[in-house]
Amino acid sequence: MKYLIFFASIAIFTSCDQSTAKTSKKITKASQKRVVTARPENAVKAPDFTLADLNGNWVTLDDYKGKVVLLNFWGTWCGPCRREIPDFISLIDKYQNSGLEIIGVTLTSGSPENIQRFSDYMGINYVLLTDIEGQETQSVTMQYGMATGEQINGIPTTFIIDRDGYIVKKYIGPRSENIFYKDIKPYL
Repeated sequence: MKYLIFFASIAIFTSCDQSTAKTSKKITKASQKRVVTARPENAVKAPDFTLADLNGNWVTLDDYKGKVVLLNFWGTWCGPCRREIPDFISLIDKYQNSGLEIIGVTLTSGSPENIQRFSDYMGINYVLLTDIEGQETQSVTMQYGMATGEQINGIPTTFIIDRDGYIVKKYIGPRSENIFYKDIKPYL
């Protein structure tokens, strides 16, 4: 009887050991997945909007759900905005396959044709949005000011929106590629 209990105990411990090994393999595989970054306490849901791209197609922020979005309020006439464009081009080239999208909300910059000429000249490779009928970009600007509790008084103003649609960072004024990358990297 003692031998039976002894062998039964060994069988139980051996089988428990194998299930532990299987569990640790699962943990190892799970740890290779993308780490979810904690959202800042002051993060707020980004207001959805509808604007037109330069071809007249209607685009919503919700179209980019599941992506990390740099939402940039800018103008073709704005010197600091122009300085950021090469950095945005580089960021899209490097990180679009990792889930980054950049959306430029173009303010008071003329017709879609004028904005397109400027875009072609600068080599812009990300989405540019403009008004549908005349004042929608100003409305979106006000919505983002209200959502964050601080009016957008100057451009460029840029927001990082995480994959779940929350504003996790706001910049007033131009920033470099390195600064943007440092701040978007945890969300990619």
